[in-house]
Amino acid sequence: MSSQPNGAWLTQDAYDRLAKELEELEGPGRTDIAERIAAARDEGDLKENGAYHAAREEQGKMEARIADLQQLLKNAVVGESPQDDGVVEPGMVVTISMARKERTFLLGNREIAEGTDLEVFSTESPLGSAIHGAKVGETVDYTAPTGKSLPVEIVKCTPYRP
Repeated sequence: MSSQPNGAWLTQDAYDRLAKELEELEGPGRTDIAERIAAARDEGDLKENGAYHAAREEQGKMEARIADLQQLLKNAVVGESPQDDGVVEPGMVVTISMARKERTFLLGNREIAEGTDLEVFSTESPLGSAIHGAKVGETVDYTAPTGKSLPVEIVKCTPYRP
């Protein structure tokens, strides 16, 4: 599977779940918050109206989530898990050895692993971009946020299965 540079890889299940969330937020979610803002506005003085300000803040967060979901779904690469060929790419559960410690995580988008305790790194993260394209058994250089360069060995790499 070749990943698109600005598209996140998503399983079909994750895509469907996020599309449903977006539909809910754009329809009933917007209607509900608009009604709450109107009701709070009718209570009078807006400067000291906590319900009004809380509803407006919630509306801002909801609109930001809508924008995020629209962008994610518009550019998503949806499909089956990548091939089990030992190459680190989005959709793979990767085990690395770094600083004499093993660490296992999903390379991809955090939305894929929702409901699991699996840690997720994106391909845009420093660690994700350092290991992207490497193969099992290879060691790559990773520049930590501290600026220190660390060797990272790819121990294991298998397709994510929800």
